[in-house]
Amino acid sequence: MDNIKVLLVDDEENIRNLLEAYLKKEGFKTLHSSNGKEAIEIMERESVNLVVLDIMMPVLDGFETLKVIRNRWNIPVIMLSAKEEEEDKLLALGFGADNYETKPFSPKVLVAKIKALIKRSYGSSIDKSTGIVIGNLYIDEEGHRVMVSDEEINLSPTEFSLLIYFLKNKNIVLTREQILTKIWGYDFEGDIRVVDTTIKRLREKLKHMNKVIVTVRGFGYKIEV
Repeated sequence: MDNIKVLLVDDEENIRNLLEAYLKKEGFKTLHSSNGKEAIEIMERESVNLVVLDIMMPVLDGFETLKVIRNRWNIPVIMLSAKEEEEDKLLALGFGADNYETKPFSPKVLVAKIKALIKRSYGSSIDKSTGIVIGNLYIDEEGHRVMVSDEEINLSPTEFSLLIYFLKNKNIVLTREQILTKIWGYDFEGDIRVVDTTIKRLREKLKHMNKVIVTVRGFGYKIEV
């Protein structure tokens, strides 16, 4: 974990310092920011591997910052919020957050989720093949790159993992429960509708190749190749 940089974006300095202490024990390097605008500036000059992003901040809030991140970088993002409303969670996940934590939170649990997300995003790929081609869709598993008609598209780590999961189970119908457990984990406490939201976003990014992801009404989804 020595080369992994985590950007902590929160206007509460005590929260940033607390997380930094726990992350340093695990060998992570940390960067600090008190608002979204400053966070974007840091990311423009530093190589950041994961962002812990608070929603309620001055200058540029977490939702707006997340939109910028998703348009420019393909890195995992965990949202923090003092609000427990389900719609806020769905909104954050819909904008491309990979996880959502409600304050107050357990630093140990959050660090465990950071480690799991880092491993999933930067660890060994699901398979060692150099690439998969489906029509005009190309997936480089080791490089975490996806191209549609020779144009590279920017998938979040969750979207990429979801696409790979479909490919490893091609032509097999996967239920929402199976997808939720595999991609978000057994300890995910959000709404199962996040599966539909993420698949909708993935289809939009795949453009004309989105037809490979098929909805099987009453059962779930499958990738048809």
